[in-house]
Amino acid sequence: MQGVVWWTSATVLVVASGIDIRTRRVPNWLAVPFLVAGLVVQSIAGRLPGAGRSLAGIAVAGLLFGIPCWIGAMGMGDLKLAAGVGAWIGPGQFVTAAIFTALAGGVLAAGWALWHGSLGASLDSAGGLLTPWSRPPGSNGKVRQATAATAIPYVPAIAIGTLLSFLAR
Repeated sequence: MQGVVWWTSATVLVVASGIDIRTRRVPNWLAVPFLVAGLVVQSIAGRLPGAGRSLAGIAVAGLLFGIPCWIGAMGMGDLKLAAGVGAWIGPGQFVTAAIFTALAGGVLAAGWALWHGSLGASLDSAGGLLTPWSRPPGSNGKVRQATAATAIPYVPAIAIGTLLSFLAR
């Protein structure tokens, strides 16, 4: 079963990474079936306990990725894809994947910003996440819209973090 989870996750995450790098979007036609398939496969393979682990993985993903999504730091596509990962790997492994994802995201974000000459602007945007009271009036508490140079595709970090979580098991 672990092989099915690995190969399905790896395939979807590689495809999603390519799309995110190119378009800065994660399409619903990829993220939603991945999420549903994870729940179905885990429910069939593990019966009720498998369904419970899958739902718990979705919930942990919703919590850990929902907050940044809610404040505008990442998109709904990232959240849906992370929920799909949670459905496939469950809550315990998802926490490990989220830690690796955060580390990979920091490294990739710094590299992306340096490559595009936007390190200062990216750091300003990151600072805005930490200081919501300093956001401009009328922003409704959301982070300002990122430019092409500061909008960093996050799916590659999710892919790296998830795939590393399999090695940490």
